[in-house]
Amino acid sequence: MNRAVVSLTTGLEDAEKVTVAFLVAVGAAESGRPTLMFLTKEAVRLAVRGVATGTACQGCPSIESLMARYVAASGTYLVCPICVDAKQLTDSPLIDGATKGGTVPMWEWIGEGATTFSY
Repeated sequence: MNRAVVSLTTGLEDAEKVTVAFLVAVGAAESGRPTLMFLTKEAVRLAVRGVATGTACQGCPSIESLMARYVAASGTYLVCPICVDAKQLTDSPLIDGATKGGTVPMWEWIGEGATTFSY
């Protein structure tokens, strides 16, 4: 089955966009696709333990529940190290399934190809 990469640049300043990105990622991971979320810009804050909380809208699943489902389905995160440094989050503990890595590790993970989404 094809791999899936969801690139997310937005953090809690646009919780609805974060929710949509996670819904796509959860759908891919739960369907058995190897799935990677590449977190950049403000989205790197979501990879800091305890930050990604809340619900974007009435009737939406909570961000925490989506993240739990994603990791339970073997989804992983690649967190931009340049962005982490720029946000002064270098010493912050990351969530389960998250590692720091940039574009080279992302391309290595993609290998022969992947379906991609960008939010």
